[in-house]
Amino acid sequence: MTETTPTARILAEQARYLIEVAARAPSLHNTQPWRFAVVGDAVELRADVSRRLTVDPDGREMVISCGAALYGLRLAVRSLGYLPQVELLPGPGQPPLARVRLGPAAPVTAGERKMLAAVLHRHTHRGRFEDGPLPAGLLGRLRADARAEGATLTEIEPRLARERLNALVAGSGRRQDRDPRSRAEARRWSRDVTNAGRDGVPAYAFPAVPGHGPGRLPQRDFDLGRGVGMLSAAGPAPPVTAVLSTPGDSAEDWLHAGQALQRLLLDAATQWVFASLNTQPLEDAVTRTRIGDWLALPGAPQILLELGVSRTAHPTARRPATDLIEP
Repeated sequence: MTETTPTARILAEQARYLIEVAARAPSLHNTQPWRFAVVGDAVELRADVSRRLTVDPDGREMVISCGAALYGLRLAVRSLGYLPQVELLPGPGQPPLARVRLGPAAPVTAGERKMLAAVLHRHTHRGRFEDGPLPAGLLGRLRADARAEGATLTEIEPRLARERLNALVAGSGRRQDRDPRSRAEARRWSRDVTNAGRDGVPAYAFPAVPGHGPGRLPQRDFDLGRGVGMLSAAGPAPPVTAVLSTPGDSAEDWLHAGQALQRLLLDAATQWVFASLNTQPLEDAVTRTRIGDWLALPGAPQILLELGVSRTAHPTARRPATDLIEP
């Protein structure tokens, strides 16, 4: 009989907690496309390909979402007083995306405690932002967060540059809006007030009329003319529009992008700064290449973000950890 190691016992006892923290990550249409398994002395992160969308044929956004969950899993391990040891894409064939073990013991830092406290109120923000800049020094900290995870956060600064980006995003959105498959998926994964589903985008999280105000990137239309959206997207332009990019465009790069995304979003949320995440134009290969070339990015664009302050938080529901654990 194989003896259970102390770290294996800790993982088995804390599995539900670890997965609950990991599962608070952002994902395309809030599909939550991840699964977890406790295997010996490791927690394995696996993609739930049944939740991959047709607008994401190569699984790029699904893997980015899983990368965000991976950062949450790492942070949860830190809260237990251990350094996480992570293997990305550790095996051939159809492997888990990552395997996480408990490393050496190390005290939790004050910054990590703040980010853990922000896990429950971090959310994708599709409504209006408050007027005014980001807190002093925050943007530099978010850039450092991205660098620490192997990605780059680049602010799109000149007004004309943002206007051109808005035009590219709007054109891509119009093309997707004419695609019946894209519209069907947006309808399938959006919820009206009577729907108590624990995935998808609820009515309180999207506007009836997608935001096209001055300085705002056009948002994906989840309402589709039904009049069920409850947010108002009108208001001041967000103080920061940025793009998150990675050196390459492989599955490993996508995992790094997701980890960088969740790390900077949680750091921002410690100061009540949230992001509107815009991936729609990057789902179109031609537009994605044009954006990367036009901005002269140091790699491949993965996510567009609008960052601003909001003093209210209404996070979307999450599937219970018991539904996410594989036997």
